[in-house]
Amino acid sequence: MKLGIKEIEQIIPHRHPFLLVDYIEDMVPGEYAIGYKCVTFREDFFKGHFPQEPVMPGVLIIEALAQTGAVAALSLEENKGKIAYFAGINKCKFKGKVVPGDKLKLETRIVRSKGPLGVGEAIASVDGKVVVTAELSFMIG
Repeated sequence: MKLGIKEIEQIIPHRHPFLLVDYIEDMVPGEYAIGYKCVTFREDFFKGHFPQEPVMPGVLIIEALAQTGAVAALSLEENKGKIAYFAGINKCKFKGKVVPGDKLKLETRIVRSKGPLGVGEAIASVDGKVVVTAELSFMIG
């Protein structure tokens, strides 16, 4: 199931400049989503991070992974119209930089879910090289 920006906006509440997923390439509601962020030099955060060497902040990569997982979680009928909140970030590793021109692949698989709580395994990569891995806990509310 492919989703463009308008379909993503119907599922999660994030909007520009904080919507960090440009499109979803594949998804199974409640199970996983694979999306992309096309990183351009025009991103607001590059003005200050860092002017001499633009690097996408790691916390925004984590946020992009969370938004990708939220697309999968909030696509379930019982979660439509709700919000996914962070409950925790565990086992997070930053393994590379994301810079202007990169096509950031975002993969989040929901590995545990009980009631409103869940855990997603998340991997961000550029050109097949893993740049971030993390376990993201969330609460649907």
